[in-house]
Amino acid sequence: NKFIKFDAFLKRSRALEAEYVATGHYARILYDECAKRYIIRKSAASDKDQTYVLYNLTQDQLRHILMPLGDYNKGQVREIARKLDLRTANKPESQEICFVEDNDYGRFISKRVGKDIKPGYFVDTQGRKLGAHKGIVHYTVGQRKGLGIALGKPMYVVEIIPDKNLVVLGDESEVFSNELVASKMNYITFEKLEGPINVKAKIRYSAREAEATVTPIDNERVRVVFKEPQRAITPGQAVVFYQEDLLVGGGTIEK
Repeated sequence: NKFIKFDAFLKRSRALEAEYVATGHYARILYDECAKRYIIRKSAASDKDQTYVLYNLTQDQLRHILMPLGDYNKGQVREIARKLDLRTANKPESQEICFVEDNDYGRFISKRVGKDIKPGYFVDTQGRKLGAHKGIVHYTVGQRKGLGIALGKPMYVVEIIPDKNLVVLGDESEVFSNELVASKMNYITFEKLEGPINVKAKIRYSAREAEATVTPIDNERVRVVFKEPQRAITPGQAVVFYQEDLLVGGGTIEK
């Protein structure tokens, strides 16, 4: 979204003197006359809403993007497609990474990187070695199954330390945290966060929104404190903020 659809593709379209790019995202782009800004609201079909992946769009990009599916649900869209005799009208939905056909993202990354993924060590939260892992690309924070190590009790990925090639394991309680720091912030409803705001925050696409307070640390970073601890807050994922059905903005989880 950030580098292809809404950057390179949009620039190319405008170079061809196209006024807009239309996408199939389930979201609604509107213009707020009072704020003099483009805003993004959630889709009318809440189960298909895709605003989470749109938090980093700029005002200039929003000025040239159309999202016509925002007021429809999937069934209505399929019915329109059938009436237009589109071959995709009954195409099955993809729930995984669309360009990784067998869902083996570890193999995909290994092939694209062009070199073997280095094995390393599992350690506990005290730094004690527990056994060998097959490479950090095969694990994610919160994971329990498929670790390939038997420790006599359920263990979960608590943290991944890339520069040391370590995967930290711990009890399920150690997977929960009530705050995070995020950077590379982008806001839709305003230009800059001047002080603390209360929001509903999502820490991954499939996560439920949770009540939180967002406070600026500096021009680049914010601290997000949740009312209730959240499971598997993962550096590198996006944290996205909402007020009612309005997408406020978001950033990249740093720690």
